[in-house]
Amino acid sequence: MLNPCDKTFLADLAARLPEGRLRPAEPRHLEEPRGRWAGQPGTVALPHSADEVATILRACAAARVGLVPWGGGTGLVGGQVMPAGPLPLILSLEKMTALRGIWPEENVMVIEAGATLSAVHDAASAAGRLFPLALASQGTATIGGNLSTNAGGTAVLRYGNARDLCLGLEAVLPDGSLWQGLKRLRKDNTGYDLRGLLIGAEGTLGVITAASLKLFPIPAHRVVALLVVPSPEAALRLLRRMEARVGGLISGFELIARTGLDFLAEVGPAHRLPLPAAPDWSVMVELGLPAAMEPEATMAGLYEEAAEAGLVLDGVIAASQAQADALWAIREDLPEANRRIGAVSSHDISLPLAEIPGFLVAAPQRLARIGAFRINAFGHLGDGNLHYNLFPEAGRSKAEYEPLRETAKQAVHDLVHALGGSVSAEHGIGRLKTGDLARYADPARLAALRAIKAALDPLGILNPGAVLPG
Repeated sequence: MLNPCDKTFLADLAARLPEGRLRPAEPRHLEEPRGRWAGQPGTVALPHSADEVATILRACAAARVGLVPWGGGTGLVGGQVMPAGPLPLILSLEKMTALRGIWPEENVMVIEAGATLSAVHDAASAAGRLFPLALASQGTATIGGNLSTNAGGTAVLRYGNARDLCLGLEAVLPDGSLWQGLKRLRKDNTGYDLRGLLIGAEGTLGVITAASLKLFPIPAHRVVALLVVPSPEAALRLLRRMEARVGGLISGFELIARTGLDFLAEVGPAHRLPLPAAPDWSVMVELGLPAAMEPEATMAGLYEEAAEAGLVLDGVIAASQAQADALWAIREDLPEANRRIGAVSSHDISLPLAEIPGFLVAAPQRLARIGAFRINAFGHLGDGNLHYNLFPEAGRSKAEYEPLRETAKQAVHDLVHALGGSVSAEHGIGRLKTGDLARYADPARLAALRAIKAALDPLGILNPGAVLPG
């Protein structure tokens, strides 16, 4: 049983820390983007070092006070807010942003967890290198939060998830012990992978305070195209054809449905679509090419070959970096248009690639038996991750659909599970999907997850209520 973060606890903690480390939580510490939960007004701890984080966790463990790690507040499954239960202490690493070192010749940097993803990009770029994790929220999201949720984004096809981009961690465990694991090694086969365990744990097994990150050479050329395809199945065939021609040089391959383009036209953000009309299906493709390959000619050759095979019906190839950015902005603003329309139910799912076309046919049929929805399916087709979101019919309110929301969500998730997919591809479990984890997880895996949590955090003080169902 946890105890509340009361005045007595805070007075004791304040005596252990330098002045000014404890402050009343601000509204941003209590909110999450979809507005489904609000955290309890309380206190936020703002440590300046890993040793101070360790002091905080030791105090929480001794007093059995819950602690909720808060990164940039951009998570979409409620992992950063605790709406009920004994009042927790909120922990923000926003004061821990230092670049501790960068080794361009090794393609490695070490940076503290409170740095924003944009700051990581800037530090890598200044050294002539690329850190490829890319998210719409990168100006606010922190690298510690990205690792804690094993963030994905648009470049997973080429570079992998956040877990694949991390070589080592510094972290504080629930008992307050500080793990110094900031190795810069590509190979370290010395027992259980604690790094991999903490990444994706959403702050329930430890607090990441710094990370050793993989960097990459910056591609000499970047070329982007928006290509109209006859179907999702054709889009997958196009991907395979492109991979056969340019290998691992595809940096992004994003599926876009007409519904998303219609939403942009309806509510914005406004974009000029460089096509005669909004197509039913299109893909955004980015190639990152070496100096020896001519970008426009390479993409044009791929386009012509695909058109001859009937896989591409129309398209536009960016002729400049400004045009490339403008094309990508269409894809990147789809979530904002979704927000303005107001989703009934949003789904972050992944499927075996071969199952995606069938899913996109079967899911609307199941949902039609529940109600009349507008469906926006879009996302990272190259790695099998779709954002499959349901919206009210035009002229109807989101509130009208509230009685259908849970039934619709389960219909989508049941189908995903039956097809061998996952109901959480890149957003995590948080508090939103604890019931889904209980419903769909293999029993042996769920038991192992509980055993790991009990071993590392026997008091249950770290992010109570997140990830594992009660």
